[in-house]
Amino acid sequence: MKYNVFSIVRTLMLCLPLFAISCVHRDKYRLVWSDEFNGTALDTTQWRIIAGNASQYGEAGYGNGELEYYTANKENITVHNGKLIITARKDSGDGENYTSARIRTRDNYAWKYGRFVARIRLPHGHGMWPAFWMLPTENQTGLGCRLSKTPEIDIMEMIGRNPATDYGTAHWWADVHHMKGGHFMLPSGNLSDGYHTYAVEWGPHNIKWFFDGKQYFEVTSYDVQPSHWPFNKKFTLILNLAVGGTWPGNPDSTTHFPQHMYIDYVRVYQKR
Repeated sequence: MKYNVFSIVRTLMLCLPLFAISCVHRDKYRLVWSDEFNGTALDTTQWRIIAGNASQYGEAGYGNGELEYYTANKENITVHNGKLIITARKDSGDGENYTSARIRTRDNYAWKYGRFVARIRLPHGHGMWPAFWMLPTENQTGLGCRLSKTPEIDIMEMIGRNPATDYGTAHWWADVHHMKGGHFMLPSGNLSDGYHTYAVEWGPHNIKWFFDGKQYFEVTSYDVQPSHWPFNKKFTLILNLAVGGTWPGNPDSTTHFPQHMYIDYVRVYQKR
């Protein structure tokens, strides 16, 4: 086969800018922390297992009407074959009808700005409410912005009645609760069918949301005006699988238990 040298050179010249852009984006961040879940148990030097249902703060169900009781039991949280597995079960937990698990990075694993990514396979079923999200270190109750009056970054939420939709939301308090969110919907299938990556890139003036590496939403400092940008402090990471509540609705006769949330890894990158 004969090749036209001019055509080859022209093609290379057209590709070089795209390659350069890709390299700049890839090299913009460096990995500063990760959990690949390669052990046999959760690393509790990095994570806290949160127990209860927030009744100790006067907000049973975390103020959302949730039905689960979070435990540290291996039936609800375990590490196996390189995956963290959070399991929601239909059984009794301190008077609740469902148990599940919730973890949060310890305060010395908190970050201000960066790229936060997790690869997750979600559960399915009406009433399921998995989440990968962030709260500032000053918020020790784990209650969301509406009750705590501290900012909140929801990297990923899914509700079982919309099993193909990934939701990303920013919450902040300025006299009252404010929120601004977007979503990404799979063209076919459900989020429980396989693993996907959920991420935000968070900086001094904006937050961008990504699904499988593609941006689908952004909040900027303009969106919070006349307030100052509230996302300017160290945040910790949270993973949990809630059951029921005012937003997802409660499990019904179509919901099968146990349900599992599989986390392959969590990674934090910051700018070089």
